[in-house]
Amino acid sequence: MSQEAFNRLVQVMDELREKCPWDRKQTIHTLRQMTIEETYELGDAILGEDWAGIKEELGDLLLHIVFYSKIAQEQNRFRITDVLTGITEKLIKRHPHIYPPDTAISGLREVRSEADVKKNWEQLKLKEGKTSVLSGVPGSLPAVVKAMRLQEKAKQVGFEWETAPQVWEKVTEETAELSEAVETGEAAKMEEELGDLLFSLINYARFLNIDAEAALERTNKKFIHRFSRMEQLAAADGNQLAALTLEQMDILWNQVKSEQ
Repeated sequence: MSQEAFNRLVQVMDELREKCPWDRKQTIHTLRQMTIEETYELGDAILGEDWAGIKEELGDLLLHIVFYSKIAQEQNRFRITDVLTGITEKLIKRHPHIYPPDTAISGLREVRSEADVKKNWEQLKLKEGKTSVLSGVPGSLPAVVKAMRLQEKAKQVGFEWETAPQVWEKVTEETAELSEAVETGEAAKMEEELGDLLFSLINYARFLNIDAEAALERTNKKFIHRFSRMEQLAAADGNQLAALTLEQMDILWNQVKSEQ
């Protein structure tokens, strides 16, 4: 049944590409931003554990994969079957502890933990021609996600603190350096030290097994909810937030917090 459903999607894509003016007009470049937006919409659904939303957004992303593959087929680049075969072969090749290769790669067949699997993955990528363990991190990733991925990649070759308290010590060190930079008033120095502090905080979150991106997004959502509720409370009294003093807004803020 799953094969039939997938074939039906490919068939519909073929028909739309032929008959629909909008679909016919699209290129890999016009689709790019929409694909990014769909990915973020999936991220929102995951964060909210909205399973109906996750199902819908996965469908939207799958459509984009089929769409790109259709355009590639038209230009004689590759077909959707090549995409499927490529990822299947990669998974098999990158899991020698599950699918032993004909020629054993020393130290990669046996794993004892998730960490071992990740280390194997990075070693295999280097054997495939990657020049750096960091080369697989996309340059266009959002900064917080990129920092997490860079730190995770560096960990695979042993470039890692041993304990969380060591990382927190680094956070306090970077905080002090930022304070010193603020005293100088040099914008470039302040930016540099703030970046160092944020990088250290993201690293600390990783040691606590916290997704820094998800944590920040939850705080964003919490702020949006509380601020919107403040606006509602002010409007109920016939006011706008802009007309209130900071002290009055602080009272509303605390009222919203108490409601939660």
